[in-house]
Amino acid sequence: MSDEEGERKALSLARLKRAKQHLKSARDLLRNDDFADSVSRSYYAIFQAARALLALEGTESRKHSGVISLFNRLFVKTGKVAKRLGVIVKDARRSREMADYTELAEFSRDDAEGQIADAEAFIREVETLIAKESRSNTERSHE
Repeated sequence: MSDEEGERKALSLARLKRAKQHLKSARDLLRNDDFADSVSRSYYAIFQAARALLALEGTESRKHSGVISLFNRLFVKTGKVAKRLGVIVKDARRSREMADYTELAEFSRDDAEGQIADAEAFIREVETLIAKESRSNTERSHE
């Protein structure tokens, strides 16, 4: 593994760790019946997991829309991840924007639980892909 690949991997793992922290926060907020903020934190778990994959590719965007666009182009459209992950990130972003910016938006326990379940599934798939990528890099370095 080159130094650059090592740096990408380290950044990817740091972002994945951050995603899991956001997921834990979402669960904590749900336990305290703070459904809107739970929805928001779940989105950030998904967002950071998407950024973890982008780090492996050595690409970045400063905007949420850019991260989602790159994720869709590099991972969903290429078949590296299931299409449903593209739907999850799109729906989660819309819900997060409502939770954070719409004063009259109401979220239920079911809404928050559903978004947490989506975040868990998203993170699991990202972890699988990162592990797979690590194995591929290890195999290539031994050739």
